[in-house]
Amino acid sequence: MSAIRLLVLGAVRRHGRAHGYQVRGDLEYWGAHEWSNAKPGSIYHALKQMAKQGLLHAHEIAPSTAGGPPRVEYEITDRGAEEYLRLLRDALVARDCSIDMLSAAIGFMADLERAEVVSLLRERLRALAEWRDSVTGHYVPEGGPEQLGHIGEIMKMWMHAADSEAEWTRGLIGRIEAGAYTFAGEGEPFEGILTEGQENPYATGERHPEDDH
Repeated sequence: MSAIRLLVLGAVRRHGRAHGYQVRGDLEYWGAHEWSNAKPGSIYHALKQMAKQGLLHAHEIAPSTAGGPPRVEYEITDRGAEEYLRLLRDALVARDCSIDMLSAAIGFMADLERAEVVSLLRERLRALAEWRDSVTGHYVPEGGPEQLGHIGEIMKMWMHAADSEAEWTRGLIGRIEAGAYTFAGEGEPFEGILTEGQENPYATGERHPEDDH
C-alpha cells in the first residue's frame, strides 16, 4: 500500500479543490515529509499520475505567476473517493502495513464513522494477536528466545513490536469509545488544513519547479 496516494487523495478531498503547492503545504504542516515519502517531487508526481488514472480531475486555472503553464487545481473524482476510502480502511486493519501508511490512516480516520473505526481497529488487534501466536508457536523454543542465542533477539524485537502496537491500538479504541474526536456524521470535523495565506510553521523552505504551477 502506498502512503503517498492516501495522503494526497485525502488532502485534495479535504480542500474540495487544491493545487499542488496547497497539498504540499498541508502534508508539511502534518509533518508527513518527516515520516513518509511525501517530498515535493513525490507529491507532484502522485497528483499527475492519479489524474491520468482518473482518480483526480485536473482543472487548469490562472496562468502561473512564474510565467509558465497555467496553474492546475485538482479535484477528487468518484473513483478517487472510492480508492481513498479503500486505502484508508485497509491501512487501519492491516497488521503488516508500513508505519507511514498507518500514520496517514490515523490522520484521516475521522473521515469514517466512529463505530466503523472501532470495528476496523478491533480487526487489527485480532490480526496482531494471530500473528504473535503464529510467531511464538513456530519459531520460539519452549525455553524462550534465549535458547536461540543472539538470534533470539529478533524474536524478542518482533514480539515487543506486536505487544506495543496492540497496547497502543487498545488505548486508541478506548479513547474513541469514550468520545474523543469528531467523526463523520457527528458535526464539524477537525480539518487540519492551512487556510489561504496562513503561514506554515513547518514548511521545509525547499522550492520545487512546480510550486508556482
